[in-house]
Amino acid sequence: MAVNYSTAVKNTRMTAVRDAIDGGAGPGTLEVCTTGYTTVLATVTLDDPCGSVSSGVLSFSALPISTTASNNGTAALARFKDSTGTVVCDGLTVGTSGTNVIVSTTTFTSGQSVDLTAATITHG
Repeated sequence: MAVNYSTAVKNTRMTAVRDAIDGGAGPGTLEVCTTGYTTVLATVTLDDPCGSVSSGVLSFSALPISTTASNNGTAALARFKDSTGTVVCDGLTVGTSGTNVIVSTTTFTSGQSVDLTAATITHG
């Protein structure tokens, strides 16, 4: 049987995730990577605070944002790090729709401009 949480508990837990991403002296980052995190394709510096929580969903602010791809490859996974480089949350899906992290294309070419249009983490 699945465990269910109240909205208040979900919001508290997702606020803790947001606060961990905002941890350290500066803003956190979002890394878009290939399968297995073999290659970091692009790194986006987030706002500080990085987003807001409502109904058990952490929605990241200041999006859309354009960034420049740093490597070639196919985007498959994303992870959030705090300003010290500590991974706070990983395993996020990346795609052009219906994923945790929405990008304009999943085919990254070094030097190419890529748009990050949305990013959310939903409490299960």
